[in-house]
Amino acid sequence: MKYFVTGGAGFIGSNYVRGLLDGRWGNNVEQVTVFDAFTYAGNIENLAPVQHDPRLSVVRGNICNPSEIRPALANHDVVVHFAAESHVDRSIDSSSIFMSTNVLGTHQMLEVAKEVGVDTFVHVSTDEVYGSIDAGSWDEQEPLLPNSPYAASKAGSDLVARSFFRTYGMDVRITRCSNNFGIYQYPEKVIPLFITNLIEGKKVPLYGDGLNVRDWLHVDDHCRGIDAVVRDGKAGEIYNIGGGTEMSNRELTTLILSHFGYDDAMIQPVEDRLGHDRRYSVNWSKIHTELGYTPQHSLVDSIEDIIDWYRTHPEWWQPLKSKAK
Repeated sequence: MKYFVTGGAGFIGSNYVRGLLDGRWGNNVEQVTVFDAFTYAGNIENLAPVQHDPRLSVVRGNICNPSEIRPALANHDVVVHFAAESHVDRSIDSSSIFMSTNVLGTHQMLEVAKEVGVDTFVHVSTDEVYGSIDAGSWDEQEPLLPNSPYAASKAGSDLVARSFFRTYGMDVRITRCSNNFGIYQYPEKVIPLFITNLIEGKKVPLYGDGLNVRDWLHVDDHCRGIDAVVRDGKAGEIYNIGGGTEMSNRELTTLILSHFGYDDAMIQPVEDRLGHDRRYSVNWSKIHTELGYTPQHSLVDSIEDIIDWYRTHPEWWQPLKSKAK
């Protein structure tokens, strides 16, 4: 099978690519093309462990530009579409690029995929499209009620993807994941931000009262779920991918602090994010029942290994944090 992976140099996309090429997600991988604009979050170093694999090709390109997509996409079997602007805080500060990349870029990818005859298009989305839920968990039939510009742009892209299945009969499949964690995660995200701050002896910024709740999903589990959808999912279907570790931001902060031997004195309270969703929780029974997916890594059991990776790879994250200042 020949894979075309947009955003394949980003955190989740690069993990998926590494797993394709090192055999974690199975065999029958003939070719993997990474298509990435290499903006601030796309990093060629994320692909270093597989850079010499002859099945890997890396193409610099913009998903909003069909003339760049078309020659790269021809003769591939499946698109796995990760490319997106994804940081909520950035979307609050400036939302235009989120609408352009996430909605219009997804539309251009679908148009070209239809034109060149790609067999399967897997659109990777987020639980944030559902909004906020006080109790229980969303299943795939829940209405989309996004609250941030980022979430709204992803909801829009989901609807565009669905329309290409309904209107043109394309084999489009949608996944919606909970919050990811793992190695190679850009250090503006909460877990690597907190870990790298503490390595540097700095306090960690905690929004509001810290009681916002998220379900945490190891990036390896997410990518296994995506590959299950690629291989055995059905056209037109949506699959929630959950991690099974629900935790408040305060509990997350305490967990990370404890591994460094720190207490709450290292917390820097900050004003809450605008429109901050209180709780996310996805029901992932569908992908479990239909495709056999079960998360294998809990945040509590994995966090020490994640911290150790950031401790031993300062050459990866320090330049990124310096550039962001």
